[in-house]
Amino acid sequence: MATLNKSVPLSAYTTFSRAEWSKLSHSTIEILSADEREKLGSINETISADEVADIYLPLSQLLYMHMTQSVQLHENVSTFLQKKTKKVPFVIGVAGSVSVGKSTTARLIQALASRWPNQPKVDLVTTDGFLYPNSILEERGLMKRKGFPESYDIGKLIRFLYELKSGCAYIEAPMYSHLTYDILEDTVQKVIEPDVVIVEGINVLQVNKKDRRIPQVFVSDFFDFSIYVDAEEENIRSWYIERFKLLRNTAFQQSESFFHRYRHLNDAEAFAFANDVWATINGINLEKNIRPTRHRADLILKKGMEHRVEEVHLKKCRDEFISTFFN
Repeated sequence: MATLNKSVPLSAYTTFSRAEWSKLSHSTIEILSADEREKLGSINETISADEVADIYLPLSQLLYMHMTQSVQLHENVSTFLQKKTKKVPFVIGVAGSVSVGKSTTARLIQALASRWPNQPKVDLVTTDGFLYPNSILEERGLMKRKGFPESYDIGKLIRFLYELKSGCAYIEAPMYSHLTYDILEDTVQKVIEPDVVIVEGINVLQVNKKDRRIPQVFVSDFFDFSIYVDAEEENIRSWYIERFKLLRNTAFQQSESFFHRYRHLNDAEAFAFANDVWATINGINLEKNIRPTRHRADLILKKGMEHRVEEVHLKKCRDEFISTFFN
């Protein structure tokens, strides 16, 4: 039997081919313009109109159903308790490997969710901001472990999510610069009375196994719905190397870039360097810490070549919503 990992069979999910999934949406309206899709893409990932219509529009509609059910439950509980409780946002987690395209997925969901009938305020928070600053990572000898569980201030991330789900009207999240490869000091993201919050990062489905000083509360405990963006490792490795080569000719040319020293690498040198980083850091992190969390997601987007989603796996405990699509 095919499996997601050694302990969770693929049969724990309902599998949809791309064609089957695309039929779940009855809308034929172009939701995102070509200009919007270009802005939402990344340096090595373009977003086609077909990808939005076939994959992300049905996903957006599914998320909207979950959100409206969550709001209704909140109202029903308030009525039952005869006490008005604070509004809390609907939280969506997006996980996946470095270079798999999870950031693009998160931005697409944000753009589509903002167009839901209730026109919600949708914020996107990345867990990169919860990495320890480089100074601390260097002090602890963790610079080459950046992205591994121990490189994140998970306690700080948990506190942020506690405040979020407690109905705090104003919360600050730290921010990260991919240019300087470090936390932005004295710069924060202001999260003000959101209706929906998307939390994106490689670590959002991970559990704390080592540091017993941190209460056994996990990031995913605060999610109302979670998504894992998946692909074969060979494809992800190829995308990572391609992105490195493109950045060598763009962002790395800027003097403030952490990787400015690599701007003069030729194609063969850039390939060798990026391939080595993948083999010694990112590939190991994927195998040991990221992919094992895949079975914890409510939905898995499985990509094929060119970032094209070929299959969608929906956890069977969510099947009550599938019949709504078909009726």
